[in-house]
Amino acid sequence: MNATLFRDLSTQLAAGLRRLPDKPEETIEATLRALWQAAAGMAVSAERAGLLPLPELDAAGTGMLRSLVARRLAGVPLAHLTGRQHFMGLEMLAGPEALIPRRETELLGRGALERLQALANERDAVRVVDVCTGCGNLALVFAHHVPSARVFAADLSPEALALARRNARHLGLAARVEFREGDLLAPFDEAAFHGNVDLLVCNPPYISSKKVDILAEEIIGHEPRLAFDGGPLGIRIVERLLREAPRYVRPGGSLAFEVGLGQGPALVKRMAKLASYRRLATIEDQAGEIRVILATL
Repeated sequence: MNATLFRDLSTQLAAGLRRLPDKPEETIEATLRALWQAAAGMAVSAERAGLLPLPELDAAGTGMLRSLVARRLAGVPLAHLTGRQHFMGLEMLAGPEALIPRRETELLGRGALERLQALANERDAVRVVDVCTGCGNLALVFAHHVPSARVFAADLSPEALALARRNARHLGLAARVEFREGDLLAPFDEAAFHGNVDLLVCNPPYISSKKVDILAEEIIGHEPRLAFDGGPLGIRIVERLLREAPRYVRPGGSLAFEVGLGQGPALVKRMAKLASYRRLATIEDQAGEIRVILATL
């Protein structure tokens, strides 16, 4: 029964599913395996589902699976159906309250984590601030991998922060990350953070407002617009970040942030002209596009 059902539903998905390039892990097989586990009562990401055997489904489970496949074909994100998304080794809770973590953001995560580990080797304790934290994925990765880090995170959306706090409890990291609500760095505008941040990280909204309107329905119909809309040119939040970061990051500390396709070269040139930023570095994706900028202040 499993083989026949799997084959039939795979055919349905292959014929009707519009796969998005920013979620390469969601192959037809991985999608069906994740939905199968969900129908059996187990919440796992597409990446995790590939490591597990398929359980037998009774009639109710089979009906649930067919319903989940239908909803996926209708455009509901896989992570919303399973309640999980894998990010840098962690099984995160996912929901419509915040952006679903993308594989491309792991470029930022790995680059920032490397900086953080180097800083942690130099100091007894390091202070990390993650703004536009969303579901808390970057902040929680830092806390998980660098025990000496004092991690703070903020977001403008109370719904996103609620999900981030649930993620912290889910991962056993609630005591390691402090979440604050507010606009960009405003939640940290106090003496304790002025010139005392070792690493400032941001995955900002960076899509221009007009392009947000034409995003795939799977994205704009199910994830918060706030997580994508970067203003008329897509760099409104990045421009604020570059202005405000020097007040918070200590000399010798680092700033790391993600950029949209095509934005990297101009931003690097702009930062090279600013006295606050030195030793600029970039991380490119597989297509050679700059997706992450790192700077020492």
